Amino acid sequence: MPGSFGKCYDPTGAQFGIPTYPWRYAPDGLATRRQLRARGLRPGGQPIAAQVLRPRYRRGPLVAYLYRLDQAKPVRPMTPGKRAALAKAMCARRTCPACRTDAGYVIPSSLGMCVPCAYPDTPTTPTSCP
Repeated sequence: MPGSFGKCYDPTGAQFGIPTYPWRYAPDGLATRRQLRARGLRPGGQPIAAQVLRPRYRRGPLVAYLYRLDQAKPVRPMTPGKRAALAKAMCARRTCPACRTDAGYVIPSSLGMCVPCAYPDTPTTPTSCP
């Protein structure tokens, strides 16, 4: 393997403690958390099976942990209570603390309130289609 990729290749785990592969060279049967989620799976309490490293200059390498596909479990289904709690949390993120109205978007944390309350002197121009 060329250059820095060879430094990331340790399939026995002698150097890093767990099997390590260069970026995009992991064997079949292993997946990251995002890849598991895309397949409707979750790690399900299993230990990390391996890792992939992507070298970066001036900083440490990017690390992605891999889990075994055969030990992954299906994602838990959304319950009605959890769905209601998430809806309530999203409503709170959209509600302006100054005017107490639903802004229709998530309130920016940099402003702490909706745009009309943050900039009351700015006139709003109606938008119309030509």
